[in-house]
Amino acid sequence: MKWVLRTVLTLAAVLVVLFVIFRSPDTDADEMRAKYGGEPSQFVEIGDGLTVHLRDEGPRDGVPIILLHGSNADLHTWDPWAEALSGTYRVIRFDQVGHGLTGPDPNGDYTLASFVADIDEVADALEIDRFVLGGNSMGGSHTIGYAIAHPERLYGIVLVDAGGAPVKNDGGGNLGFTIARTPVINQVMRHITPRSLVEKSLRQSVSNQAIVTDEAIDRYWELLRFPGNRAASIERFSRGWTGFDAEQVSQIGVPALILWGAEDRLIPVAAGKWYDATLPDARLAIYPGIGHLPQEETPEAVADLQKWLLNLEFTNEVPQDNR
Repeated sequence: MKWVLRTVLTLAAVLVVLFVIFRSPDTDADEMRAKYGGEPSQFVEIGDGLTVHLRDEGPRDGVPIILLHGSNADLHTWDPWAEALSGTYRVIRFDQVGHGLTGPDPNGDYTLASFVADIDEVADALEIDRFVLGGNSMGGSHTIGYAIAHPERLYGIVLVDAGGAPVKNDGGGNLGFTIARTPVINQVMRHITPRSLVEKSLRQSVSNQAIVTDEAIDRYWELLRFPGNRAASIERFSRGWTGFDAEQVSQIGVPALILWGAEDRLIPVAAGKWYDATLPDARLAIYPGIGHLPQEETPEAVADLQKWLLNLEFTNEVPQDNR
């Protein structure tokens, strides 16, 4: 029996050594705020002990556009759009709860209803009555959720490779997301998150590899390890996938612009086509050679958005379909 005990103790010692060697500790919150939260960032309290990191740029009297990033991303994914749009429009983007410098939800609530409520509270805090709402991936599904709940506050919606469509993905995926949704293994991710894993996951998400710079990898890796964000990611993925049905989406009466990368391996272009066929007032643009992040991968996406915005009506009247 002694040899069994020695074997167990040796294995335990090896595991401890491996944990110490490969452990990825949380980043320092103050250092991250200094690095990624400088001007023009703001930190706005929206209630329930939550302070949101956001950027609010462009003329105060411009039409407001609120942009929502995808899972495990942050507001910086919209940098190209903010630069292109903020000369004319008021562009607001914020780190959603469990992401970036906003950090985890104080109540551990990562339901769709909670994310939708956060959008409402950010708009209220900035004294914005009506706005255009856009989102990528997870942010796209939150956009749909908000449009179902509060259509009266929207001029229109923009879906960029959006989640939430009842379309199966047969084209592959993202290694980091796969680990996050795998029971037991995902608990290791709380403490061991190699930079190489983040790089591989990002490269799997896009087709234009030029955007996968060392700076981008560092940002994703460091903000994922912002205190509480890894646990929040595991909690979100552990909840499973919830999609919308055609009846819900077909009731959204506001205009919709749908932008999609033809080579998206996370959410296939079939999902974009489903939204196009289901939303009553939609326009779809598909980009060949582009993956899951068209807002970063191609300038065509923001150019198409600008054209669509020129034809959008900005009034204070609620669309007839939503009365």
